Amino acid sequence: MPSLSSLAIVGMNHRSASSTLRERMFVSDQDLPQRLTQLRGAGLEEGLILSTCDRVELVCHRAAEDEERALALFAEWGALRPSALNGHLYSYQGEDALRHLFAVASSLDSQMIGEPQVLGQIKAAHRAARDAGLTGPLLEPALQSAYAAAKRVRSETRIAERPVTIAASAMQVARDLHGGLDRCQALMVGLGESGELLAGELRSAGVASLTLTHPSSVRAQHAAERLRCHIGRWDDLGAALAQADIVVACGAAGERVLTVRQVEEALRHRRRRPMFFIDTAIPAEVEPGAHDLDGAFVYDLDDLERLAASGRESRQSVATEAWRIVSEEVAVFLRDRAERGAVPAVRALREHFEEARRAVLADPRLGPEDATRLLITRLLHQPSEALRQVAAETPEGAEELDRMVRRLFALPEEPEE
Repeated sequence: MPSLSSLAIVGMNHRSASSTLRERMFVSDQDLPQRLTQLRGAGLEEGLILSTCDRVELVCHRAAEDEERALALFAEWGALRPSALNGHLYSYQGEDALRHLFAVASSLDSQMIGEPQVLGQIKAAHRAARDAGLTGPLLEPALQSAYAAAKRVRSETRIAERPVTIAASAMQVARDLHGGLDRCQALMVGLGESGELLAGELRSAGVASLTLTHPSSVRAQHAAERLRCHIGRWDDLGAALAQADIVVACGAAGERVLTVRQVEEALRHRRRRPMFFIDTAIPAEVEPGAHDLDGAFVYDLDDLERLAASGRESRQSVATEAWRIVSEEVAVFLRDRAERGAVPAVRALREHFEEARRAVLADPRLGPEDATRLLITRLLHQPSEALRQVAAETPEGAEELDRMVRRLFALPEEPEE
C-alpha cells in the first residue's frame, strides 16, 4: 500500500491565478487523453487532471522529483516559461493534499461555495484517468472517500439549498410558485442580454415551452433561432400573456410596457393562477403597481440579486459545519488506512505463532503442561530480549514502550511504588 505522503496536488485556482491564466491552462475534453498520456510518459504512476473554470489541478502519486515534472508539464500545456507560473501554483502533499481533495469535492474551495457541478467534474476526470490506466491503490481509495465526504456535506448541511446567482434565484422563485417547471409556459417580451440569459436558463431547467415576442419580426426570428423557441405575434401579446406562467420582460425598444391593465386582464383569463414576472428591462418593462395585483409576482434584477446574496451568506454560514464533516472524513480515511496498514504485521505474527505451535506439538515426549510452557517460552523469548535491548539503548523510551506492551496484551497497569 503506497504511503499517503506520496499523494500530491499541484495546481492553480481562482485565488492563485487570474482568469486569463486559468483559461490558458484549461484542458479541454478533447485534449485530456493526450495530457494523460503525457503524464504516463513523464513517469507518473498515478495521475488525474481536474480542469474547470475555477481550477486546473494535477492529483498524482508523487515521487521526489515529480513536483518539477508537474511544473514542466503545466508550463508546456500553457506554452509558457516555467518562471511565468511562479507565485500562481500551489502544492499540497500527504494529509494536506487529502484534505484539499475532500474540500474540492465538497465544493468548499469553489468561488461559489456549494455549487454542485464540481463533484461531477471530478468524477469525469476520475473516469478519464481510470481509462488511461492512471489510477491505483493511492488515488482510488482517496477519491472514493472524497465522494463520501461530499455526499455527507450535501445530505447533512444546507450548503446547497439557497440559490446564489440571479439565474438560480429566478428558477427557485419559479419553482416555489409553480412547482415543477415542466408544466410551465414561459413568455419572453422583447430582447436583452439578461433576458436571453434567463430564458436560456428556463429552457435548461425544463420549462414546457418558451415563446418570444418582439415588435421587430426580423430580430425576433434571429433570437428565436438562438434560443430554439417559438415566436409569438406582437399584436397578440394580450393572449400570450394569459397563457404565460412565467414572463421574462426584456424591453421592447420603448414601444410598450406591460401595464397594470394588461396584467389584470391576463390574470382574469387565468382565473388568478399566479404569474411570475422577471423584469430585466431598464427602464422597467412592467408598470409599477402590477405587483400589487393578486396573483402577480414581479421581481426585478435587484430583487433577484438580494435573494442570491442571501443565499451566498447562508452558504458561508454553514461552511463551518461542512468543514467539520470534511475533517471527520479525513480522520476516518487515515484511521482506516492505518488499520489496513497493520494487516501484514498481524498476518506475519499469526504465522509465526502457528509455526511455533506446530514445532512444539511435533515433539511426542511433551505432555500438555510441558508443551504449553515451552510454547510460551519460545513465543516470549525474542520480544523479551528486544524489550530489554530497547530499554537499555533508549531509557527515555522505556516508559512509553511499557505502556504499548500493556495495551497490546491488555495487561493491568503497573501499580505505583
